[in-house]
Amino acid sequence: MFKNTLKTFTLLAALGGLFIFFGGLIGGQTGVVIGLAIGLVFVGGSYWFSDKLAVKSAGAQEVSEASAPKLYATVRELAERADMPMPRVYLSPNAQPNAFATGRNEQRAVVCVTQGLLQVLDEQEVRGVLAHEISHIRHRDILIGSVAAAVAMAITALATFARFAMIFGGGRDDDDGANPLVLLAFAIFAPIAALLIQMSISRSREYEADRGGAELCGSGAPLASALNKIEHYAKQVPMNVSPAQATAYIVNPLTGRRVQFASWFQTHPPTEERIRRLLAA
Repeated sequence: MFKNTLKTFTLLAALGGLFIFFGGLIGGQTGVVIGLAIGLVFVGGSYWFSDKLAVKSAGAQEVSEASAPKLYATVRELAERADMPMPRVYLSPNAQPNAFATGRNEQRAVVCVTQGLLQVLDEQEVRGVLAHEISHIRHRDILIGSVAAAVAMAITALATFARFAMIFGGGRDDDDGANPLVLLAFAIFAPIAALLIQMSISRSREYEADRGGAELCGSGAPLASALNKIEHYAKQVPMNVSPAQATAYIVNPLTGRRVQFASWFQTHPPTEERIRRLLAA
């Protein structure tokens, strides 16, 4: 828990510093002040509204016990087994089977599943997926993932601003303007930095959530079967979700469209290895 707290504040501090740095590039000393103000707004927003950003990105709506009785009852039962408060339950209209958890803490936690998950998986497999997400909440690692996604989105936005600055004002190279070469470097490398920040959030979180989910279910077999199906459908059924939010999902929702890089650039552990560990436990 302490390590996740430290990572969270480190990421937030880095985000604030980045806005100050970028403000200085664009507007000199005045830009530093403006960057500080904007950075404080983004830092506060990343902490307080990270759950809302994730839910909005998924196009999800909150459901009640009356509107989704089986889903709601399963989440409640697993939360009771984990000795934690009942998280809010959201349903995304996406056809791809997938799920994620988000929120600042157990009291503000959200579990979201897609419509595709409920259609493709059987009840035990859905329970395994929900147990995985409940385990994420129980391990206190949902905030760090949410903040990392918000930081990545902010960095990507800054890179876009840098490109516009080069087009409309980047030709200046004086004390009050931005060096076009520095802006160019920022526009190129900032998105890579966003990726690396998310990669710095250990993929072992998924292994731990898998293990915890298996314990809650009493067996790793349902989750292993669910992961196998989700991985298959993720390659076939596209999902319109921000790349910055992809790490929150149980399986990368962009699997079917992303370029397959070396394993150290993957946002999730290999699904085959996750399945192997679940079945071997």
